[in-house]
Amino acid sequence: MARLIIMGPPGVGKGTQAEYLARHFSIPAISTGDLFRGHVRNKTELGAEASGYMDHGEFVPDHVTTDMLRQRLEDNDADAGFLLDGYPRTVIQIGALDEMLAAKGRALGAVLALTAPDGELVARMLRRAKEQGRADDTESVIQRRLELYRDETQPVLTAYSHRGILVTIDGSGDRESITAAAIAAVEGALAA
Repeated sequence: MARLIIMGPPGVGKGTQAEYLARHFSIPAISTGDLFRGHVRNKTELGAEASGYMDHGEFVPDHVTTDMLRQRLEDNDADAGFLLDGYPRTVIQIGALDEMLAAKGRALGAVLALTAPDGELVARMLRRAKEQGRADDTESVIQRRLELYRDETQPVLTAYSHRGILVTIDGSGDRESITAAAIAAVEGALAA
């Protein structure tokens, strides 16, 4: 059973790598971004609350994100494991995830962090905005997301590093090489 988290700054390719890792480990990839967009699209109460923050490039409040994830982890396909993309983003969310897992007698196996230079990240996200028509990917919003990542998410990486379950790989370069490095790093961590 693989219970994994993938982390890294916006635009580093977490979503792409999450798909390949989830397929390799036969677990669902659970993206908070997809959860947010699904709740907004379905006009749920949680979605209405989340959209105001998303439109300005701000993090959705912990309680909203946690409630969405708690609902998703109750689905049967997450029983055998999962790969979280976008959660936890704050130290408070680490505690909430720990509680969710402990309630089911489970623990995380590994946390994979992807890294890349800011300039490359901005270029990737601006290109993605054009290709996918994502209105939330403007340069000012991208810069704000990178700033929030450094300020709020970096302590999460530090916490998982102290637990000994953090593995880091370079998210620059071609997709196949990154995927191969990611799989090898996670398999190594799970075998430890």
